[in-house]
Amino acid sequence: MISPAPCSSLPTPPVPSSWLPAWRWSWPPAAPAPPAAPHHANPAFRRFQRGYYRVYLPALAADWLQGPYLYKLYQHYRFLEGQIAILYVCGFASSVLFGLVSSSLVDRLGRKKSCVLFSLTYSICCLVKLSRDYLVLAVGRVLGGLSTALLFSAFEAWYVHEHVERYDFPTEWIAVTFSRAAFWNNIIAVGAGGVADFFAEWLGLGPVAPFMVSIPLLVLSGVFAVKNWDENYGKKRAFSKTCSDGLKCLLSDRRVLLLGTIQALFESVIYIFIFLWTPVLDPHGAPLGIVFSGFMAASTLGSSLYHLAVSKSPGQESPAESFLAFLLIELSCGLYFPAMGFLRRKVVPEKDRLGVMNWFRLPLNLLACLGLLVLHDSDRQTGTRSMFGVCAAVALLALLAVGRLFALSRHDAELRLPAPPGQADATDAVPEL
Repeated sequence: MISPAPCSSLPTPPVPSSWLPAWRWSWPPAAPAPPAAPHHANPAFRRFQRGYYRVYLPALAADWLQGPYLYKLYQHYRFLEGQIAILYVCGFASSVLFGLVSSSLVDRLGRKKSCVLFSLTYSICCLVKLSRDYLVLAVGRVLGGLSTALLFSAFEAWYVHEHVERYDFPTEWIAVTFSRAAFWNNIIAVGAGGVADFFAEWLGLGPVAPFMVSIPLLVLSGVFAVKNWDENYGKKRAFSKTCSDGLKCLLSDRRVLLLGTIQALFESVIYIFIFLWTPVLDPHGAPLGIVFSGFMAASTLGSSLYHLAVSKSPGQESPAESFLAFLLIELSCGLYFPAMGFLRRKVVPEKDRLGVMNWFRLPLNLLACLGLLVLHDSDRQTGTRSMFGVCAAVALLALLAVGRLFALSRHDAELRLPAPPGQADATDAVPEL
């Protein structure tokens, strides 16, 4: 259900020296080159963007449609909560395993083929939701983990390669594309809850309906990729060297280690929350699709608050209180993911980022899986309340790690936000001769 925005891991490339003004010791001075046309006035770039969005946005829509009713579907099939927890663990574990090798797989297989493979595996994942067989559903969760790993690696890798290597557009325009994609991702996420509720509840098609509605979107994404995209490949990288370099970077820089600790603690809480919210609200008749849209709207508001900020420098059960608390969790997600993306770009060296991220994900998913496995040792109500208490404690540890990271990096110039336009330091205005 929750996923970081895809542009959060994208480094900001340096400006090539060929775009800087040429200072010459001659008289009269040479006239400066005319500025490049802005991205919105470049029709070739606009066409390229639209070609990317035609493939990527349907894939995102298909993914978000499956968020509100996954737990409800397994419950509809009469599985116990402990059995449902195991299915979630299968999904998280497969996401870890495939996430470790997804970048190498995408580079070797080809980015376009990997996007088509995503459409195929995710369609099969949706189709197996029609089965009531537990092992078949577990296989579907494994395919879902593979699909998720491809979704957050293949599409971005294909776009960056085409943008830079084939079309030679300015590298700063990459952020423009991913920023717009993040905006539409938020809109799609909010709308997906209403669409899922419409098919599952209003039309009375049941909790499997959103998964079936996802399949045409996945097919559409794959067809557009086959018809309109060219293939590209990445450099072959040794998986063992990637992981070893990432581990060295992780252990040699305390800031990187603290950043990984924060990510593991916070996001493991989110993964457990993904499992818990449905059994808490569904017994009270809450419309799950609308509730999901509310979560996504809160997350979007959190992201907006983050951008606004950086631009300026348990007792008796109550479903209403639970819903408001869950909205606060999603609000914190909206604040967290863009902030974490900024810190990763600044703290983790680009050459080690893939290996470091692999190590970040390991404790994250292990904590989430462990929490789900021990969730139902007691009765449902007590176990759920206890798990929320554990999540609060883990979130507090993450907050302490944030404080330590702040104390360690408060005077680090690399972590300062860029000055607003027109407020650059005076030293920046004088060219170096």
